[in-house]
Amino acid sequence: MAIDLIECSNCQTDEHVKLVERLTGTQKKLGCTSCGHEWLRGEPARQKIQLPTLDEIKKRFPKPGDVDPEKIARANELKTEFLRREPEPVPNVAPYWAKYQQVFSAEGLPTADPQDLKDFANSNVGANPGNMSVFNEAWNEMGPEAGAARVRKSVEYLLRGQTPVDLEDRLTALINDTTSRGMKGFKESLLTKVLCIIYPDQYLTILKYTGEAGKREIARSLWGIELPDPEKVDWTIGRLILWSNDLLLALLGDGFRHQQHASEFLWWAKDKA
Repeated sequence: MAIDLIECSNCQTDEHVKLVERLTGTQKKLGCTSCGHEWLRGEPARQKIQLPTLDEIKKRFPKPGDVDPEKIARANELKTEFLRREPEPVPNVAPYWAKYQQVFSAEGLPTADPQDLKDFANSNVGANPGNMSVFNEAWNEMGPEAGAARVRKSVEYLLRGQTPVDLEDRLTALINDTTSRGMKGFKESLLTKVLCIIYPDQYLTILKYTGEAGKREIARSLWGIELPDPEKVDWTIGRLILWSNDLLLALLGDGFRHQQHASEFLWWAKDKA
């Protein structure tokens, strides 16, 4: 029986055309039972490119072992000098952070006072998020209840969201506004500050990846290591933020009272290296 009136190019007839084999996609192998000629028709399925895993991508990020030993030695000299000084305690940081650990907890966030959430965005206690005019304008336009609802949704998604499962990618989604959970102006510096408060042993109080005193600039100045330029690579901003934090912590080592103390050292040392 002929197939879709397809002619054999040898016999010029479709009377003896048969299906020989179904291949991938829409492609089939056809044959003529009269002359034995075989040919292909249709398109093969496109080969799917196996995307690298998050761990495989992270392996390409700079590591402490990439740093010149002379740079490490100089940074350690500065660290020794810095740690000889007795830091002045900042009395309001500990109670302030304890308060917001409760505010941002799973139990406290749903009923968090709108004023507390707005105050958090504009406070430099423990970590300075910079100019918050965009956030304040959006908050004032929306009103306290709507603004607070957006901030609650952002923080809940950042800390306890499951889609995607990786914190780096949720952070990226909130910064890039690819989710309905974001709040205008509540971006990199404030989201990073939330992480610093909830996980005080894991995150440095350096709230920007790149800038006048961002993680990228500190890594270059103090250790001579060049972190990716977010404008020139396809690394997501959430991954750059968190992975650069981990790199700096690994390079810093022990001896600091807390991450704020370590961050003070980085700000102090970056111009002395």
